Amino acid sequence: MQSIVTFVLIGVTVLVSWQAFSNRRLLDRLILWPPAIDRHRQYDRLVTHGFIHADAQHLLFNMITLFFFGRAIEPVFVERIGHLGFAAFYLSAIVMAIMPTYFRHQKDAGYRSLGASGAVSAVLFSFILFAPWSLIFVFFLPVPAILYAAMYIGYSIWMDRRGGDNVNHSAHLWGAAYGILFTVLMEPRVASTFVARLLSPSFGG
Repeated sequence: MQSIVTFVLIGVTVLVSWQAFSNRRLLDRLILWPPAIDRHRQYDRLVTHGFIHADAQHLLFNMITLFFFGRAIEPVFVERIGHLGFAAFYLSAIVMAIMPTYFRHQKDAGYRSLGASGAVSAVLFSFILFAPWSLIFVFFLPVPAILYAAMYIGYSIWMDRRGGDNVNHSAHLWGAAYGILFTVLMEPRVASTFVARLLSPSFGG
């Protein structure tokens, strides 16, 4: 199965998140809490926070996005670096997306972060490199992927500066950047292909 890693990641994330919804002790152990990393060397939190979510809506949105775009992009990765390579991409995206947040709040004992959004952003933006004019449905409206990407980045930058909504928009941005960088390093030709496709709009592909 070409997309087995995507299904495994979704399954594990749903299972762990669902358990954490009703198990505060598990949630507290897996969530990104900077002092636990600095004082107790619980470096695993840099990964585990990506497998828990604030609520069912948060979980559903991330997993639906991963389902559609993970299935689409995983075969491309498998051809080049295998299933383990795609798994490494996703797990490393969780870490890389959260690192700027971790350094920003390293001394903030009151800060916590959770969710797969950073890694999901990496998957989404990797997909956009290969198919910038494919249609993404936003609130049931078809939007070209490249336009969605521009709106996504703009909104994330604005909300990251504004703050106050308890959403880690920084992780979204860094996840997107990591997804682009990893994909270009894996397949350097994708950069020129992306530009060529961008200059030749073909909606739906």
